[in-house]
Amino acid sequence: MRMIMLLALGVIVAAFVYVRLAPHDATAVHVQAEPRAPGDYPAAGGFIAVRQITASPEDVLQALTQVAMETDRTEALMGTVDTGMVTFVTRSKVMGFPDYTTVSIIPAGTIDNAGPLLMIEGRLRYGKSDLGVNKARVEGWLAALGPLAVSMDQDMAS
Repeated sequence: MRMIMLLALGVIVAAFVYVRLAPHDATAVHVQAEPRAPGDYPAAGGFIAVRQITASPEDVLQALTQVAMETDRTEALMGTVDTGMVTFVTRSKVMGFPDYTTVSIIPAGTIDNAGPLLMIEGRLRYGKSDLGVNKARVEGWLAALGPLAVSMDQDMAS
């Protein structure tokens, strides 16, 4: 019985270590989601928000990159403001589970002559449920942008 408990503990520790140290496949996660109209798009294990912007795409991405880099346990994984798309990885506090957030600009005219549009996609790497953390992060980043992105409430009032 003691051997089984030690083996189980070893497996759990190995899983924790793997989650913390597994390399990221940056090219697989640094992709833009399918462009869509402004709105919120919940998904299993993730969340996508698309917003109209009120400043140049470069200024919005620069501001959003600053907001992301000020987020605890977040680092840039791939991309730059100059390329129009940046992917960040944010790790959970206790377990270190990585979540990916890709911010990008949908060029003007791609969706019903709207745009350019800001798209933020947060998604998990492991499991099926993120318990709402990606939605909370995306909404927090949007709130931090202030008037650089049109909120859904402003859009509905127009």
